[in-house]
Amino acid sequence: MSRKIYMILSTLLIFAFALTACGAPATQAPAATDEPAATEPSAATEAPAATEEPAATEAPAGEPVTITWWHITTKDPGLSDWQKMADDYMAAHPNVNIEITVLENEAFKTKLTTVMQSGDPPDVFQSWGGGGFNQQVEAGLLKDITADLEADPAWKDSFAPGALGVYSYQGKNYGVPWDMGMVGFWYNKDLFEQAGIDAPPATWDEFLEDVQTLKDAGITPISIGEGDKWPGMHFWNYLATRICGQEKFEAAMARTGSFSDPCFVEAGVKLQELLALEPFQEGFLGATHDEMQATFGNGQAAMELSGQWAPSTQAANAADQVGVENLGLFGFPAVDGGAGAGTDVVGGGNGFAIGKNAEPEAIDFVKYLTSVENQTVIAANGSGIPVVKGAEQGLTDPNMLQVAETFAAADYFQLYYDQFLPPATGSVLNDSVQGIFAGTLTPEEVAQAVEDSVAQEIE
Repeated sequence: MSRKIYMILSTLLIFAFALTACGAPATQAPAATDEPAATEPSAATEAPAATEEPAATEAPAGEPVTITWWHITTKDPGLSDWQKMADDYMAAHPNVNIEITVLENEAFKTKLTTVMQSGDPPDVFQSWGGGGFNQQVEAGLLKDITADLEADPAWKDSFAPGALGVYSYQGKNYGVPWDMGMVGFWYNKDLFEQAGIDAPPATWDEFLEDVQTLKDAGITPISIGEGDKWPGMHFWNYLATRICGQEKFEAAMARTGSFSDPCFVEAGVKLQELLALEPFQEGFLGATHDEMQATFGNGQAAMELSGQWAPSTQAANAADQVGVENLGLFGFPAVDGGAGAGTDVVGGGNGFAIGKNAEPEAIDFVKYLTSVENQTVIAANGSGIPVVKGAEQGLTDPNMLQVAETFAAADYFQLYYDQFLPPATGSVLNDSVQGIFAGTLTPEEVAQAVEDSVAQEIE
């Protein structure tokens, strides 16, 4: 099972991110954008007995070096794991001081935009690849580490090739991946049973029926943090992927098609169908992503559309720090008549971009963070699907195995639209989709706003 996951991951990502690596960048200053199988799996490979981080190889002390590292893992176990890895590295390299800045997702985006505009990026920082990453490269803000990867074939070859390609631009690497995953519907099996729902919905019509059934049972169907905008974008993104399919999206990106095509308008119409049922928790328009996770984790909603980070994040934000234990995952429902398959997935991953002023020690530290041993530690903690060969043995968490199985069943993998598109367009998309949630924009206006932005940003 673990080898199958790794091979499918490589194949899907090579195909899915081909456009990302060669997309035309916009010319304005870069701004960060967010994010954080059909067959039954065989038993997962047992995780190694020891899951402690590996001791960093000791190196002779040299001139003092400070590495600035920004990440968005604000909760344990990941927060403590990252800190221990940094501490171990510094212990083995006495001349290195690692200054860690931990920021919540939205605060990270705001602060990173400011330092990018000043031309002084952190040495190592959270990245999702895509349009924002490409713009950072074009602006000369990232360091070319292609030679470092080529000089250490074992390090380069340890990555799933497609995942490594997410952090490349025009054939050169400016960062490396950490994990990959997908967005799907996480659901509380106990609340589904309480409402009399025997199985997750397979189609959009069945999904709407289940939403109404949950409401009739006095259960809030879905939690969302639309104050952060991008959680709602996932609904429109998935509906567009289901209705338009890969071909229409790629045509719109290549400018042989348009985001004002009726299929993208239909994505907004379908979203309005859901909104008409009033499926979300009270105050959803102003709720943050963490509040969305808390609502779900506290058993106050039956579903949330979220990524592979959801199980650990909803538990960390739950009042009991445990969250929903009887947890399930189902893929976004198929839309009858749509060009996209019901198994196609939308997702992305996390990685490390390297700032333009980074010293060689910063690259060596990233090499240490992405060792198979450290990747196995994080995989075992249920943070995501590792991208380093051999680390999949740490995938014993049932929730992550569900993600891996659903991921493996997909023939097409679509990077989040707000990451794939140029940053300015990603912001327009998030703002416009929020307009549908607020009832201030029509589906036609949303599709046209995205088209107008893409026409301006992509020449």
